[in-house]
Amino acid sequence: MTEHPFLGRRGFLLGGAALGAGALLAGCTSNEPAGQASNGPAAAGNTGQPGKPITIGFSAPAADHGWIAAITKNARAQAQKFSEVTFNATEGTNDVNQQISQVETLINAKVNVLVILPFDGKALTAVGQQAMDAGIPVINLDRVFDTPLAYRTWIGGDNYRMGVNAGNYIARELKKKNVTNPVIGEVAGIDSLPLTQERSKGFADALARAGYKVGPRVSAQFTPESGEQQTANLLQSAPKLDALWNHDDDQGVGVNAAIENAKRSEFLMVGGAGSKNMMTLIKNDSSPIKATVLYSPSMASTAVALARLLGQGSGIGEFAEHDIPAEITTYSAVVTKENVDQYADVGFDS
Repeated sequence: MTEHPFLGRRGFLLGGAALGAGALLAGCTSNEPAGQASNGPAAAGNTGQPGKPITIGFSAPAADHGWIAAITKNARAQAQKFSEVTFNATEGTNDVNQQISQVETLINAKVNVLVILPFDGKALTAVGQQAMDAGIPVINLDRVFDTPLAYRTWIGGDNYRMGVNAGNYIARELKKKNVTNPVIGEVAGIDSLPLTQERSKGFADALARAGYKVGPRVSAQFTPESGEQQTANLLQSAPKLDALWNHDDDQGVGVNAAIENAKRSEFLMVGGAGSKNMMTLIKNDSSPIKATVLYSPSMASTAVALARLLGQGSGIGEFAEHDIPAEITTYSAVVTKENVDQYADVGFDS
């Protein structure tokens, strides 16, 4: 999960990440019979017939993180919904040069559209532009290229709003309890990444509007191991907490372990991304975690559905515009006990 540097520009906000391609593509063509219920996130529209045959090339990093694994899984599942789509996926890699080579192979194979989640957006910019120059539209997924010349459409999450919505939720809950001068902790991701900086800024900004501030803060590495170690350090430094925000549900596995080991339960916790296990804990309401802020991998399903429309020269049903938008920013909905069932379909294994 990485940054989108155009936060100052007006993004196209979906109603929620869980809506995915289902809401976005209502009224577009599909090979599903009318009225048939779909399984999994981001199902396509339910009217019309299959369009012309196309091949969608797909490239993403190695599935060594629950969220990344779900990206590839969702993309593949979405492609399988369309009988006219051939899905040509490369093997996930965290080697930038290898990913560049793989994308070049897809270009040489003359796929109709490319969906690329780059391991490093800057490093993959040139090959994205190479594809565009060859007449192959590129859907740039999440980690953004350095220039719009390298993609036809960008789709990804809103890191700043993740922090804002986490902060707003915590502030509301603390005010309900009439907590004054609360101690609010934060377990961030990798601090050198702009995405982490954006999430932390959004969190601090939201708390400041409520008259609160961020207290003890640590940064982890988006892994369970680092989450456990850094949270243990935070808990040792803070004998009392009123709330805690963890940026990432994969590292949240370790965060929860540290909380359990410390036998701490006096605070409420909010997660980030929307994993299945965090949603289960939220639903059971038997641990400090009371909410998680979505950064859903269902965006990959939407990316493939958009790629299909681009390849077939179609727009989005019920949109006044004839063409696919240049940018789509998914919304960071807050999942709580009250609405967890609504978002269960976009939960991923962490």
